[in-house]
Amino acid sequence: MSRIGYARVSSYGQSLEVQREKLKDCDRVFQEKQSARTDGREQLQLCLDYVRDGDSLVVTKLDRLARSTRDLLNIMNRLEQKHVKLVVLDQQIDTSTPTGMLLFTMLGAIATFENDLRKDRQMQGIELAKRKGTKFGRKAALTSDQIVILQNKRADGIKISDLMTEFKISKATAYRLLQVAG
Repeated sequence: MSRIGYARVSSYGQSLEVQREKLKDCDRVFQEKQSARTDGREQLQLCLDYVRDGDSLVVTKLDRLARSTRDLLNIMNRLEQKHVKLVVLDQQIDTSTPTGMLLFTMLGAIATFENDLRKDRQMQGIELAKRKGTKFGRKAALTSDQIVILQNKRADGIKISDLMTEFKISKATAYRLLQVAG
């Protein structure tokens, strides 16, 4: 029955020292500097493969472990299949106890509920805006007449930078519109 730590910071400019200090009582600590937004968290995968029946996975905060409620629940499911408990130091969660498991489950349910409420409010706002006549989607940078003028001016040798200023468009938009003609 080992205590296995996992520490993560989002970028190379951040330090793992605070987390390492809190995880000093662990038998082994996996650590990485990797955004939680990516699926390529190699050390987390190694850690999840490493833990065994009876072990505890120890993290300092839930957000160091998972990028979303769904991700957290998937990780927790994997831990449960291996009979590994989760300990979150800063939030005082220990899923080896009934109270810790209740707290973990409640936090997951609250996060899901908040996400559903946010989606519902967003959809209501979109529907209201549509009823008021708001158009969604990207507006064309230039009209078809303006595109012809842009293309003719470029054919006459006008610099891209001057066209960008005149038509108030980005370099990427200018090249995209000019390529349509080519």
